[in-house]
This record gives sequence, C-alpha cells and structure tokens, in this order.
Amino acid sequence: MAPQPKTFDDAAALADAIIARTGKKIVLALPLGLGKPVHLVNALVERATADPGISLRIFTALTLEVPKPSSDIERRFMGPVIERLFAGYPGLTYAAALHKGTLPPNIQVNEFFMLAGRWLNSPRQQQNYISANYTHALRYILEAGVNVVAQLVAPSRTRSHFSLSCNPDISVDLFEARRQGRADFIVAGETNFDLPYMGGDAEVDAGELDFLLDSPKLQIPLFAPPREAVSPADYAIGLHTAALIPDGGTLQIGIGSIGDAIGKALVLRHGNNKAFAAIADHLRVSGTERGIFEAGLYGASEMLVESFVDLIEAGVLKREVDGKLIHAGFFLGSRAFYEKLRGMPEELRAKIAMVPVAYVNELHGDEERKRAARQKARFINTAMMATLTGAVVSDGLEDGRVVSGVGGQYNFVAQAFALEDARSIIAVRATRNKDGKAASNIVWSYGHTTIPRHLRDIVVTEYGVADLRGKTDGDVVAEMLSVADSRFQPALLAEAKKAGKIAKDYEIPAAHSNNVPARIEAALAEARTQGLLPLFPFDSDFTETEQKLMPALGRLRNASRGELLGFILGSGPEDDEARLSLARMGLGNPSGIRERIYRRLLLGAMRRSAS
Repeated sequence: MAPQPKTFDDAAALADAIIARTGKKIVLALPLGLGKPVHLVNALVERATADPGISLRIFTALTLEVPKPSSDIERRFMGPVIERLFAGYPGLTYAAALHKGTLPPNIQVNEFFMLAGRWLNSPRQQQNYISANYTHALRYILEAGVNVVAQLVAPSRTRSHFSLSCNPDISVDLFEARRQGRADFIVAGETNFDLPYMGGDAEVDAGELDFLLDSPKLQIPLFAPPREAVSPADYAIGLHTAALIPDGGTLQIGIGSIGDAIGKALVLRHGNNKAFAAIADHLRVSGTERGIFEAGLYGASEMLVESFVDLIEAGVLKREVDGKLIHAGFFLGSRAFYEKLRGMPEELRAKIAMVPVAYVNELHGDEERKRAARQKARFINTAMMATLTGAVVSDGLEDGRVVSGVGGQYNFVAQAFALEDARSIIAVRATRNKDGKAASNIVWSYGHTTIPRHLRDIVVTEYGVADLRGKTDGDVVAEMLSVADSRFQPALLAEAKKAGKIAKDYEIPAAHSNNVPARIEAALAEARTQGLLPLFPFDSDFTETEQKLMPALGRLRNASRGELLGFILGSGPEDDEARLSLARMGLGNPSGIRERIYRRLLLGAMRRSAS
C-alpha cells in the first residue's frame, strides 16, 4: 500500500504532533498568498503564544487580510461588500496580532513580498522583511533551516493524490530538495474542497505529505478579493500596451486594474477590431500591432491572473506550447475566477499548467526549449514611479520602507534582454493623488529603484509609449517627458536641463503638450458610452448600484477641500437612481449633521461624475 499521511480533524492536535516531531524550534515555510493553511497556522501561533519556550519563525510572502475601511464613508460602502465576500474567512492570527502589537517576540514573521502598503508603518515588519527575487526565496528558505512546510491542498476523490493548486511556485522545488536529501522537513497539508484541482507539476502523491488536516467541519471560503474597477487612465495604458503585443507572441501580465485593462484591450482588438482601431486613433496610440490574433498568444506568467482565462475564452490565448496555453507559478483571484477554474472541462483545465515559479521566471533549466517557446515575448509589469532617465520604482520608498516587494519583476526584465525578440513593458500611471492634489509618478530622480536605468526598455503611461532601449540619456529624457502629465513637464524639463541631461533649447513637442486627464477622458468618451470600456471589463462582485457609486466615491476620496465644498454646494436634486445609491450607503434618511453632510457630498460627487 502506498504511504499515506497521518490525518487529523483538529488543528490543535496537528500542531501538537508537529511540535512533538520538531521540538520547540520551528522554522515554518508557508506559500505566498492563497495557499496558506489558515487553521494549522493559527493553531501553531496559538501554541507559541501560550509557550514562550517555543521559537516559531514563519517564512512566507503576501499575507492576505480582509480589507478594513479607513473612514466612515468607506465603511458604509465596503462593509456590506466585505460581509458578502469574506464571511466565514477566519483570517491569520499572526497578522492581527502584528497590527495590534501583541505578537510575542518568540514568533517572527519574515516576508519577501508584502501586501501592498499594509506594513509601511510597522517597524517590526519593515525590519523583518527579506528583500529577494521570487526565484531566490527557495534558497533562503533552505538556508534558514526549514523544518516544516505547510500548505493548503485540493484533495482527489480517493485522497491518493493532492493538488498544490494555487501554489506550486516554491513547494514543488522544496519537495524535490527533500527527495534529493538537500533538506529535511515535515510536510503538512490542509484540505480545502473549493480549491481548484490543478494537475501536472501541481499534483503530488499522498505519500509526499506527512500530516494532513482533513475535515468537512474545517472548510472555509477561499480568500477572494474582488476585481478592481478600471479607470480611464488604466484603459489608456491598456490600449497603448495592446498595440505592442505581436500575434504569435508570449505574454506575461500582472494582477490589478491595469492588467484587466490590458486584457480587455486585447479582447477588443481581436473580437471587435474595427472598434479597437477607432479608439486607438482617438487616443493617438503609436503601437503598430493592431491586427487580430490569428496564431494567438501563449502565456508564460508568474501569476495566473484572471485575465488569462478571459483571454482563453475570447480566443486570444490559443498558441500552445507542449500542449499548454499557459505556464504560471501561482494564482489568486475572485470567487468567479475560482468557479471558472473548477468548472472548466478537464481537458481545458489541463492546458493551464501550474509549475514552479523558477520555470516561468527564469530561462535556465531546459533553456533551449524555453527560448523556442517564448517567441516575441512581452513581459508586462506595473510600477509606482519611473525616473526621467528610465529607472523604475516598484517596491519601496526612498526612506527605505518597503511597500510590497521585488517579486519577479527583475526576472522578467532580465528575460526581456536575454531573449532575442522580447521586450519588457513597465506600466506606470502618470500621476497619483496625494493629499487631494495630483502628484507626478514621472520624477527626475528618486532615492530607491527596483529596476536600474541600465535595464530600461519600454515605459507606458496613459499618455503613450516611451521606447527607451539602447537610447542615449538625452533621448530617454525626451521620451519620458513625452509620456509625463503636462502639469509637471515644465518642472521636470527644468531639472533635466539643470543637470545637463537634455539640450538647453529643448521644448516639449506640441503633440505631447496636452497630456492631461481631460484629453484621455475625451478620447475614450464615445467608447465608454457605447459600453466598450466598462467600469468592470469582465466579472464583478459588486452590485449594479455599487458600481454606479464607485466613480462618485473615487471623486470624494481624491477631492481637495475646495472640491468637497463644491460637492456640497452643487448637490442638486435627487432622482430614483440617486435615492437607491443613498439608501445603499445608509443615507436614505440621514440622522444628524454628519449624515446630512455625507448625503450632500455624495449627491454632489454623483452629479459631477455623471456630467
């Protein structure tokens, strides 16, 4: 009989069994994101909290947490959404304790990638962060002396096999290191019946697991963040980028609204090419790749983002490599995404290969076959800022605090230079809101970089494409100025001239001197009215009323004091749609001065959004 894991139906009992095997020094490796076995982790944290003699070091990344509204208005909107989407999800005890400042010193949490912005004001987590490329995390886990690897798994019907599903990224290579005798650790699995069963490299024999937490009473909903709304700026970035993707090529894209915008633009280009061409002309898109996808694309992506499934359904992602449409290292997404994966015909789901992250993020290891597969690759990643000389800021602030992490961004930039016909595309919104005012994300210089300027390639903002590869510093500065917001171009140009990086008589070309949000909104207005560029291009967990509220709430969140006063004074009359929105926000019958102010603010913001 094949080896079977020792099975438990109680997390505390399993935690005790692990401690009995390892002793009181535990180095616990957990998957990035979705694959954390929440019940087991919480039980180990509880044991270590109760017993200071236990040393528990947790090595992981992307600790997922249920969103917490930061204002009353946000709570009114997000409260019901959070209840719908996250009811029954217990959360990770160590994260809650870290926020409260109550996690005892015998428990240490080291992350190599953080939930964006969540730990900016936590000195403890800033100090415990490990800066690493995603592909180097395996090495650091082994060097740390890992003695327990724990993961959420999807069970087969017979329990003879289990799927690592969302997270074969590092675990597959960890298991191989154990087989080769390069590491010695316990493997503990926790079943989740909703986790999509992915085969191939993600499937392991039951004998790979030493312990298993497997009980119907311990089933919890998968962590499922809703898809983000896509703004006009995001759509503009998506449309500019879509015209850079050659047919028959290879695609990597990341999570978030920009990724969805790129996905929608590619679907539009293939499925309604005439409309795509018209929108591209209105937006002054410079890319020449505008035809339909006859050969189709192949995906080689660190993350299996939801957009890839949408691209498969639309017939865009159809170029197979070794019988696979996409190779990816991990996934995380909405409820609809998990349902689609679970409900796919088995033969189609088999074309989505979940593999070690080293396979997709690196060329070494079967390099000849990877090079042949990754034809005309376009590796698309997002960033927070970019400098006029082409450096990219994606993971941290200039005071040293970490926003998120490097992840695989450097890997894909390096691949773009290593492959003969590949390009790295960095998507950056030209501006951000800071204290109610616009601030430029194109800067002269910055005290931290993720991608150095000697690896500059293509940068895309809502205002266009800056092609930087192989160009002089003077030409790069001119390219970057052409995609900066015009409100900040004069100051940026002055900095460049002061440093002698561009000619003293250089002027911003007229074609790029009207880079303002109003131009983007005007260029996309007709397509948005026609429903070609909806707020949510694919699935949404938000109700129709909630979706109609979002533009107004976005205006409120980013408004200056003067704009807020304008909303109050310009609140205007109510119609049936406005009354539905007000009722959804608990402002149908306002009580007290605060709720009356909220009501007028919201009415004014809705009126402004509609106009």
